[in-house]
Amino acid sequence: MGWVLMSEREVHRVEVLSGVVAGRMSTSEAASVLCLSERQVQRLLRTFREDGAVALRHKSRGRPSNNRRLEGLRDLTLAIVREQYADFGPTLAAEKLAERDGVNVSRETLRKWMVEDGLWLSRSQRRVFHRPRLRRECYGELVQIDGSDHRWFEDRDPPCTLIVAVDDATGAIQEMRFVPSESTFSYFEMLAGYLRSHGKPVAFYSDKHSVFRVAKSDARTGHQTTQFGRALLELNIEILCANSSQAKGRVERKNRTLQDRLVKEMRLDGITGMKAGNDWLPGYILRHNQQFARPPARPDNLHRAVTETPDRLNDILCWRDERHVTQQLTFSYERKRIMLEETELSRSLVGKYVDTYAWADGRFEVRWKGFSLPYSVFDPDQQRVTHAAITENKRLSEVLSYAKALQDAEQKAPKIGKQRTQYTPTGKKSPGRKSWLDKRAERRAQAASTHAAE
Repeated sequence: MGWVLMSEREVHRVEVLSGVVAGRMSTSEAASVLCLSERQVQRLLRTFREDGAVALRHKSRGRPSNNRRLEGLRDLTLAIVREQYADFGPTLAAEKLAERDGVNVSRETLRKWMVEDGLWLSRSQRRVFHRPRLRRECYGELVQIDGSDHRWFEDRDPPCTLIVAVDDATGAIQEMRFVPSESTFSYFEMLAGYLRSHGKPVAFYSDKHSVFRVAKSDARTGHQTTQFGRALLELNIEILCANSSQAKGRVERKNRTLQDRLVKEMRLDGITGMKAGNDWLPGYILRHNQQFARPPARPDNLHRAVTETPDRLNDILCWRDERHVTQQLTFSYERKRIMLEETELSRSLVGKYVDTYAWADGRFEVRWKGFSLPYSVFDPDQQRVTHAAITENKRLSEVLSYAKALQDAEQKAPKIGKQRTQYTPTGKKSPGRKSWLDKRAERRAQAASTHAAE
């Protein structure tokens, strides 16, 4: 007899049963050692005595499984996956195979097959490692900016957004400001404060928010840059957009730190509201930079002086646009009809474009080649948040607050009282509508009275 393949458990049973046959162990002791009942040990012992140790092997050893799959099913399934579901995950691919192709394969079996053939990578295998980027060498060379929507004042005030500007070379906070949401005017306000405190940096580094980047740069109509981008171009400051949040990780990590430390610092000092917070922030920025900022690799300061006059800077940091003047000396702006006053200059502007200037404080001005034009608003009540207004997620809180303020300010319709007439109530109750039986009784009584009269 040649070699016999047996498992470790089967070899252990052979040893124990051999001891029982030799008289070294009783049946009850063998049952205790093998964790079997005495009757099962007696059955195994009888088989061992009759057919030897080979009979203790599992009867299915060397035979194909009863649950084996059809020959060629694996190749057929993977061929379909390569052709139609190459970019599908195992779960979705298994669902579509059963639904569209009639191939019933379990999710985990398909996952194993796809991994073996290189059609699927696990999450750990698909992980992308971002190389760390070295800091810029000079102060003011690159400034990372971002807005963080958070409940900064906890339960003391509604949530708002904190705009943070961090210098890449030193990690120092350059500017911080609480604003209702990330909007163009909010970043204009931050930029004005930055220019007053530090001057002009070489470049700002931001995410792909619509404030900084035009989504469809190849569009045939519209501006090729945003309002914030246009302002930076006039100030000779570059704007760069990161392809991922990890690329501007310095300001992202700073936001995470501020959501812990800044919130607790304001709680200890009793700061409530954006106005009080903005007045308190300069002192906190100074303390934070003294603790966490680091010296740059090179001592050069690349910030440039602001040479624009205050009036020129005010015209840059606003929302500027162009509007076409119609035959009636009017144009549309933010769902409002603007009417130019009829003058010798305005009459010559029919069919031309005028420049509009809008500021965050609500001021609005119409200009033509630098000359201010008088105007009037035809229907100022048209400016409101509509039911179908497209709202970005980062501006949702601000828009909802604005809509609620409009609803609270809206006058309620007056109640309509009782009409004053000459009617005097008698106190009698109306008999109501007559039933069918009452009408039939009236007809019979009327017919009887007519018959009696004849």
